[in-house]
Amino acid sequence: MAYALMIVEPAGQRNGRSEAEGRERYDRMLRFSSDLKSRGLLTMTQSLRSDANGARVRVHDGESKIVDGPFAEAKEMIGGFFLLTCESRAEAIAIAKECPAARWATVEVRELGPCFT
Repeated sequence: MAYALMIVEPAGQRNGRSEAEGRERYDRMLRFSSDLKSRGLLTMTQSLRSDANGARVRVHDGESKIVDGPFAEAKEMIGGFFLLTCESRAEAIAIAKECPAARWATVEVRELGPCFT
């Protein structure tokens, strides 16, 4: 089964750490990714930049509305993700517990599938 681990971090958290701290965390995540890949579990992973340069697009009644980041009302942002192939939900949760980001963010575990179920 395919699962996504989404790293949900507090908005602005990255601003409160030094570049050295950020690089150390990033290196920990790279080692974690490498381990998952060697175990045959990792399909894809990617870190996302801050939402400061992001945009939100919504189309309602044929009209587009674009809101540029940062998003003042947001308390959290998606900082990155892992796409995994696991045998079960329990295995995906066990992997989320191993994720270094679980120490400074929330790791949300979601099974991939159609949105109508």
